[in-house]
Amino acid sequence: MPADTYIVTSKTILSSEDHKLLSSLYQPIVGSVAISLYFSLWSYLDGSECLSLEWTHHQLMANMKLKLSEIEVARTKLEAIGLLKTYFKEDHINHYVYQLYAPLSSREFFHNPILNTTLQNNVGKKEYEKLVERYQTPKLPLHDYQDITCKFNDVFESVSTYEMNEEDNLKQREKRQLELTSKIDLDHVFSMIPEDYFLVSSVTRDMRDFIYKLSFIYDFDEETLVKILMNSINEKKMIDKDLLRTQARNIYRFENGGKTPTLIYKNEPETKRVSEKSPLTKKAKLIYQFETTTPHDFLALKYGGIEPTKQDLMILEYLLVDLKLTPGVVNVLIDYVLKVNHNKLTRAFIETIAGQWCREHIETVEDAMNQCIAETKRKKEPTKQQPKQIVKKPKWFDEKPEVELATPEEMEEMNAFLKQFE
Repeated sequence: MPADTYIVTSKTILSSEDHKLLSSLYQPIVGSVAISLYFSLWSYLDGSECLSLEWTHHQLMANMKLKLSEIEVARTKLEAIGLLKTYFKEDHINHYVYQLYAPLSSREFFHNPILNTTLQNNVGKKEYEKLVERYQTPKLPLHDYQDITCKFNDVFESVSTYEMNEEDNLKQREKRQLELTSKIDLDHVFSMIPEDYFLVSSVTRDMRDFIYKLSFIYDFDEETLVKILMNSINEKKMIDKDLLRTQARNIYRFENGGKTPTLIYKNEPETKRVSEKSPLTKKAKLIYQFETTTPHDFLALKYGGIEPTKQDLMILEYLLVDLKLTPGVVNVLIDYVLKVNHNKLTRAFIETIAGQWCREHIETVEDAMNQCIAETKRKKEPTKQQPKQIVKKPKWFDEKPEVELATPEEMEEMNAFLKQFE
């Protein structure tokens, strides 16, 4: 609520270099609003950059000229990308603590497979190459020069040292790593590779983390990951990191028509969900399923657990990436189309409905469900018949003319006349 309070604290040392990193590398991924929120929170820190005064969210709304819901979406993006942690204490007026973290260095950023791939996908190949060049260290020809740098003991004498206590809690530059919930059991994956082909003991913690990130960004299952790893093992029976990255990218592009993946919401954003405290009615349970299931898993569920076809996955990508529909709304759309279109996902039919929902700004599961209900009722309404045109009858229409019947003799003559034509 606007009256809820917050304070800002910093877990790091922020510099002008961080400003450049956030604007050029992070902003293409999370958007300008999220980065503006980071800078706004940064500005509330005191001179020592440790702790801010207590403020209300109403002041933040006024400062940024944004709705509270927009600020909340921006906050979740900062949390997801590792720039912010949020702590919450419930009271009659709720209290929040926003803890800022430093962005990754340019080297760390470009070696992170998730951030690196997403940035390239969002800005395009040419702009990406310019960004890489911008952060590259220029190579000077120093082979003709002699290194004459002094060592510490060449200048200073040895003195007694003061031992710092670990509890002194001095500030240092701290960065958050991306937190992922992986569906891959890496130990099981390694057990599927022959021991004489691969040294499991050579896999470091950093390599494990790298494999987890690749499996997340490319959505690989364990079977696919085993094939990729086996093709990435060098002559020393160790995983070649560069080769692993290349293999993963090539397989994904081959299976997805040359496209590179982009990060999208895995399921419905929290800000667009129905409150979990609402009664668990039949409708509420259905909404919860739409909101908490990814479109990929929802479609697989409709197929009875079978992997969706490539064409169907391209439809999902179109709805989520091109039209920017939220995952929960996509689930409702898929469910509706399958019901009214005899279990067929016809792209033209889906695009027609999706286009209408975009124009009407359908952003939540409940709005999408109400739209489906309204459309179903409209189709069931009987079509109004056009009123019949009333034509005025002429006066003679209802008059019974006087008929003079023929005599028996005349009828006999007529029958004799007609027999000539038999």
